[in-house]
Amino acid sequence: MPIFWTPNKVTLLRVLVGFLAVSAFGHGASMNLLGVALTVAAIALDALDGHLARVKKLATPIGAQLDILGDRVIENLFFTYFAVVGMVSLWLPILFFARGAATDFLRALALKAGHSGWGAGAMLQSHWARAIVASRWSRGLYGATKCVCFCYLGLELALTRGPAALLGPVSLDLHAMIRAGAQTLAWVTGIFCMVRGLPVLVEGWKFLANSLAADNAGKAARGDAA
Repeated sequence: MPIFWTPNKVTLLRVLVGFLAVSAFGHGASMNLLGVALTVAAIALDALDGHLARVKKLATPIGAQLDILGDRVIENLFFTYFAVVGMVSLWLPILFFARGAATDFLRALALKAGHSGWGAGAMLQSHWARAIVASRWSRGLYGATKCVCFCYLGLELALTRGPAALLGPVSLDLHAMIRAGAQTLAWVTGIFCMVRGLPVLVEGWKFLANSLAADNAGKAARGDAA
């Protein structure tokens, strides 16, 4: 029986492929190359779920939240692995986790207030905020940046690290150049992540302020009643 692919199913498949990619890294050159191929597949599936949602008109608020959750899992999965093996700074997964926790908290408050992540009732109202966070060019460029970064690090594993490295021992100058490229890509991806999160932090504070005001009003009312 044919499978009816929905955006949510593709998102779950993307997360599974991401786990398989990271699981392949560190087990020899051929497995590292397999991990790179699976990384490309995971990023491609990220584009596919959004395409299905638009073409088949299957976009839903829960689907948007699931897509964001998939992004968080993939980002933290890859950067945590590469930090653990010493290829990127430990501050990168910390940065991604903190940014994700803060923006998702504010999105949850906005959702509670009746604002979704997309459409006319979206949390982000200003044109500049939507352009940075929700536009196709921003999402596409960010996805491409992550793909290049993760694939570069995976290829570095395959080509230069371990006893089965495809390039074998490399000169100190070449090693330094490869490492500089990895650090540059990793931090460019991290900065891009922070830039895309900034509009959510800026426009999301009003939902936090409203929530705190409602809590204070509720406490005051209970105090008067007592």
